[in-house]
Amino acid sequence: MPLISSVTTSGSVALLALVAALLVAGLGWWLRGSPWLAGGQLVLLLGVGTIAALREPFASSPTGLQTLAIALSAVLAVGGGGPATTAVFRLVDGPGADRTGSMRRAAEVLRGGAWIGVLERTAIFSAVVSGWPEGIAISLALKGLGRYPELRNQERTGIAERFLIGTFVSVLWAAGCAGTALLLIG
Repeated sequence: MPLISSVTTSGSVALLALVAALLVAGLGWWLRGSPWLAGGQLVLLLGVGTIAALREPFASSPTGLQTLAIALSAVLAVGGGGPATTAVFRLVDGPGADRTGSMRRAAEVLRGGAWIGVLERTAIFSAVVSGWPEGIAISLALKGLGRYPELRNQERTGIAERFLIGTFVSVLWAAGCAGTALLLIG
């Protein structure tokens, strides 16, 4: 039986929504920090999660489709978290903030945050999907220890806030994508 012919209607809709969320995430990297695109990603992810929770579209599907659902969810977790986090930073700074907003100034001290976020989301997604919750604690502990000197900086305001907001958004996004993947495969 061909792989594609075994996809249910709910599975097709779920895959299309995942691909659409990936496209919106890619557009989010290009437009950097659009709250509308981040909201679109969230709506699409919630839609996939709802379909998965109600129908378990890939529970009886071939392993290839389950792997595809996990892979698409992983790419969305890692790639979609950056635009979502940037959009939240933009919302925190407010509509009137210029290039020197508090979150942007803090980013000057917390260099490498985008790459650290990618690694963090990869670790969180992997830990949740593999059923190893201790991996979340290890990932967050390593990040906190690595950023401790910058977080102790009393001269620059907004650093600890940026660290906490970025970490929460990033972790929640990756965990949401991982949970959606687990719901998809049943």
